Amino acid sequence: MTTIKLAIGSIFVGFAVLALKTFAYWMTGSVALLSDALESTVNVATAFAALIAIRVAAKPADADHPYGHHKAEFFSAVLEGVMIIVAALLIFREAFDGMMNPMPLEAPIEGLLVNMAATLINGLWAWVLISRGCIQKSPALVADGRHLITDVFTSVGVAVGVLLAVATGWWILDPVLATLVAINILWSGSKIVKESLSGLMDEAVSEQTLNSIRDVISAESSGAIEAHDLRTRHAGVATFIDFHLVVPSETTVYEAHEICDRIEHALTDVLEDASVTIHVEPPHKTKHYGAIVFE
Repeated sequence: MTTIKLAIGSIFVGFAVLALKTFAYWMTGSVALLSDALESTVNVATAFAALIAIRVAAKPADADHPYGHHKAEFFSAVLEGVMIIVAALLIFREAFDGMMNPMPLEAPIEGLLVNMAATLINGLWAWVLISRGCIQKSPALVADGRHLITDVFTSVGVAVGVLLAVATGWWILDPVLATLVAINILWSGSKIVKESLSGLMDEAVSEQTLNSIRDVISAESSGAIEAHDLRTRHAGVATFIDFHLVVPSETTVYEAHEICDRIEHALTDVLEDASVTIHVEPPHKTKHYGAIVFE
């Protein structure tokens, strides 16, 4: 399933889950279930945001954006994190009102069954988004999936709270547990924002990926002396790699070009959407310190 189709699917799933959770609140009058429904409204909004970001990120590079539009997905992920935080604050408000005026619930078991059906749908779709998002290297899909996971935790926590309130008659447990779940949502939202901002700030690839890049350069640089000033950054599915390659003084332009092509092809075999820039230098530019020295 393509990234665009997954994003469209999130919109339909979001509306279905929102309808079920709103119905569960209508059946019970539970503050916790209302909070759960409020959090689900964010799912719909962020699904639309993810779809827009993915469509923009898929556009090819142009004169105004020569490096492509990949970072659009990070903006969507930041928006999702912010909206999760907003949802948590709304839940805090509703929970506070519930603690000030605790009320007995109507048809709690029936309402919980409806709510848990929505939770099951969310859990399955979150797994699809995260697994496919990782495969397709889409931060927008992964963020959307993680958002749904927080929604699942919310729903499970709400269910526990409602069951405890019914079993004990302590109706204040309903808003109290909603407050605890809101804290968890707040933490999750802040984490998504932090990770997305790192992408916008041109964060380097992971240590594992960097080691793979260094190994490829070392294995494919026969005829060169060393590579130094290796830099990387990632933007959505794209990975940008640039470094300086020192070659012997007798190396012709054609031979240097062949070495660079060999390295570039090997890197794109490992990182499919890699964009590689290699600056060829003469022997007196060797830096040894921090360089990849070839045998």
